[in-house]
Amino acid sequence: MSEVNTQRGGARQQQARRGFFGRIALFIAQVLDELRKVVRPTRDELVTYTTVVMVFVIAIMLFCAALDYGIGKLVFWAFAGS
Repeated sequence: MSEVNTQRGGARQQQARRGFFGRIALFIAQVLDELRKVVRPTRDELVTYTTVVMVFVIAIMLFCAALDYGIGKLVFWAFAGS
């Protein structure tokens, strides 16, 4: 018969057997494994992404400024009378 743990808490029991520092070491090892999977953008991609974000932010700023200016003029006209 195989030695496969079929209990529901098998992984939890194995984790409980590790000490405090063992769990920290496991966490760090898992973080490093995940960081190795990260695909970093090339310089050209990074410049493109940065440009797209900056253009979008400037467009939203201009839209909000125009909306604020228009609503301000409307309110001033409604309450100031001239």
